[in-house]
Amino acid sequence: MKDWFSNLLFKIYGWKLVGVVPKDIKKFVLIAAPHTSNMDFFLAMPTMWKLGVPGRFLIKREHTDAFYGGLIKSMGGIGVDRKNQSAEFVTELKEIVGARKELAMLFTPEGTRKSVKKWKTGFYRIALAVNVPIVLAYADYKLKEVHIGHVFYPSGEFEKDFIYMEKFFSSVSAKYPENYNPQIFVRTK
Repeated sequence: MKDWFSNLLFKIYGWKLVGVVPKDIKKFVLIAAPHTSNMDFFLAMPTMWKLGVPGRFLIKREHTDAFYGGLIKSMGGIGVDRKNQSAEFVTELKEIVGARKELAMLFTPEGTRKSVKKWKTGFYRIALAVNVPIVLAYADYKLKEVHIGHVFYPSGEFEKDFIYMEKFFSSVSAKYPENYNPQIFVRTK
C-alpha cells in the first residue's frame, strides 16, 4: 500500500526517485540535505515508505504536540524541542536506533530550513556509537529527482568524513539555494 501511494505521490509531484538502499542494509542513519523548504518533507516521506524498513524522523515538537500530532507520530515522527537540546536527547536516539534490527532514522542535519553555519552532528555520533552506516540522500529541485542510497561508513575521523559529505552534497540544487550553506562544518585547521 505504501509503495503504491509513494509512486502516486511522486507522479503527482512530477518527481522521480533515483537509487535504492542495498537490501542487506536494514538499519542505518539516513541524512537528507539540503533542507531549505517544507516541500522536502513531502518528498522525504514517500521516499522513506519505499525503503522497505521502518522509518523514524525528527520534527519540531510543535508538530507532535499539535492536534494532528498523533498522525505525525504514527508516521514515525519524534518531537524535538529545539530550544532545549541536550546530550540526553542524543542518548535517547542512540537507544532507539540500537534497540531495533530494522530502522531508517532520518535526520536533516541542518536542523532548520534557514541557512546555518554548520550541521548538527548528532546523526554522526549516533551512527558511530551504534555502528551503522549513514545513507546519503537529497532532493535536487533543478532535476526534480530524489536521490537515495549512497552508503557511507563513518570512520570516526570527523573532519575527513565531513569533507567527504560536503563534497557529496556540493552540487545539489536546493529549493532555496540562498538558504543552503555548502560548507557544512567549521574547520579546525
